[in-house]
Amino acid sequence: MKNKILVIILLSIATLTNAQKMITMSKEKLKDKIMGGWAGQTIGVTFGAPVEFKFNGTMINDYQKIPWYNGLLHKTMTNSPGVYDDLYMDLTFVEVFEREGLDAPVESHAKAFANAGYMLWHANQAARYNILQGIMPPASGHWLNNPHADCIDYQIEADFAGLMSPGMPNAASKISDKIGHIMNYGDGWYGGIYIGAMYSLALVSNDINYVVNEALKTVPKQSKYYECISDVIRWHKMYPDNWKKTWFELQQKWTNDIGCPDGVFAPFNIDATINSAYVVLGLLYGKGDFTKTMEITTRCGQDADCNPSSAGGILGAMLGYKAIPAYWKLGLKEIEDMDFKYTSTSLNDVYEIGTKHALLNIERNGGKVSGNMISIKSQAPSVVRFEESFEGHYPLDKKWIGKNLENDIELEFEGNGFVVKGESKPKEGSSWDSKSEKFAQIEVYLDDKAIETVKLPIRFTTRRHEICWKYQLSDSKHKIKLKLLNPDPEVNCYLSELVWYSSKPQQAQTIRTFGPYKKQ
Repeated sequence: MKNKILVIILLSIATLTNAQKMITMSKEKLKDKIMGGWAGQTIGVTFGAPVEFKFNGTMINDYQKIPWYNGLLHKTMTNSPGVYDDLYMDLTFVEVFEREGLDAPVESHAKAFANAGYMLWHANQAARYNILQGIMPPASGHWLNNPHADCIDYQIEADFAGLMSPGMPNAASKISDKIGHIMNYGDGWYGGIYIGAMYSLALVSNDINYVVNEALKTVPKQSKYYECISDVIRWHKMYPDNWKKTWFELQQKWTNDIGCPDGVFAPFNIDATINSAYVVLGLLYGKGDFTKTMEITTRCGQDADCNPSSAGGILGAMLGYKAIPAYWKLGLKEIEDMDFKYTSTSLNDVYEIGTKHALLNIERNGGKVSGNMISIKSQAPSVVRFEESFEGHYPLDKKWIGKNLENDIELEFEGNGFVVKGESKPKEGSSWDSKSEKFAQIEVYLDDKAIETVKLPIRFTTRRHEICWKYQLSDSKHKIKLKLLNPDPEVNCYLSELVWYSSKPQQAQTIRTFGPYKKQ
C-alpha cells in the first residue's frame, strides 16, 4: 500500500512539473511562428480552393495537377474573396479581442459574427440565424437548434485560439469553449478544440507526432471524434508509407454523416470528424515537409481547401514563416497588406495583432515577458467535457418534395426526428434586391399540434438554412403540417426534401425494383 501511494505521489509530481515547465523563446521567434501560422492558412486555402467539394467520397488522383504559381494568391484575393472564410471568420473574433480585450464577452463575438457582411453556410449560417432571432450561444450551436452542429465550421475558425495560446492548449480550449459553441456542439466543437490545441503545441514543438498525439488529450475518449483521430494515428503506424491505405480505411469506417441534412444519403461530407482526420493524415504522412503536407491533405478530397488551410497553418506555426519554402510564398508579399474582405485586417496587421494577443495571454496564464525574451508556463493538455450531438438518431430515409408552399402541405414519416429542407427565395421575375427584408412565414404543426412559427428571410445572409426540424420524438408515425401565413406574390417558400431519423441504426440492404432476368 505504501509503495502504491508513493507511486501516485511521484506521478502527481511529474504531472505538475510537466504542466509548470517554463519554455523560453525570443519575441522574434514567437512572432515568426505566429506569422507562419497565419501565412500557412492563407497558402493552404488558396491551394485547395479549385478542388473544394469537387471530389466527394474519392481522392484526387495523382495525375491531376493542382495549380500553384506566382500571382495565384493575388488573383484569388482579388477575384474570389469568399475563398478566405477560413481567414475572415478567424479575424472577426480577433478584431473583437482587439476592440474589447481578451475578456470580451461571447455576446460581442456572436453579434459581430451574426451581423458581418460575409455569406455563411451550414453550422455558421444556422447559428447566425439563431442569433438574429434572439437565440444566443451556447444555444445557437446546440444540435437541437442547429442541424449542422457536427459540421466543420468551428474547426476552420479555431486557428486564432491556438495561435494566441503558445504552449497553452488549455487556454486555447477555454477560448474555444466560449466561441466554438456559437456555432457548434459535440464532435463539431471538438474539431475546433483539437485544431486549436495542435496550433498551441506546434508553436513550442518541432515534432509532428507529438503535436498530433498530445493535442488529442484535450478530447474526451468516449467521443466518436477521439476514436476517429485515434484510428488515423493507429493506421499511420500500420501503414507508415502508404497514406492512401489509411484514406481507404477512413472511407470504410468514418464517412457516414448523421446530422448534416445535406450530407446524409449523399457522398458530400462536411462533418468535422472526417475532415479533421484528413488534416491529421496530411500532417502525419507529410512528416514536416510543407509540399507533401499540402498535397496529401488536399488530395483527400471533400473540404479540400479548409483542410490544407488547417494543416498548412499548423505546420507553418511549427516551422515559422521564414522556413516555409519560397515556392509556397510565391506572391505572398504582394497580398500581405490587402485587407481580407469583410474585415479591416490584413496579414501584416494580424501578424502584429496576433503576436500582441499571444503575449497578453502568456502573461495572464503565468508566463513572463521581459524585454525581447518570453517565458511561457506550458500546460499539460486537459480533457474538455463530453457532449454528443444527435445521440440516438440514425438517418432512416429521405423523400423529395420539390414544390413551393402555396397554402399548406402535410408530410408523413415514421421515426424519431425530421428535417424539412428548402429555402425562402424571390419568385422568378419579381423585382427585389439582395438587401430585401421580405420573408415567408410559416406555422409548423407536428401531430396536429402547433410547435413553431418560423420566419424565413429571402436574403442569403440572413436566411434559415433549413425550413424546420425536430428531434427526440417518439419513434413512431408522425404527421407534419406546414401552413403559409403570409402569401406574397414576390416570395416563394420552396420545399426540397424531407429527411427523417430512427432510434436504431439501419443495416445495409438491397431493394429489388425489377423482375427476374430472363434470357431471350
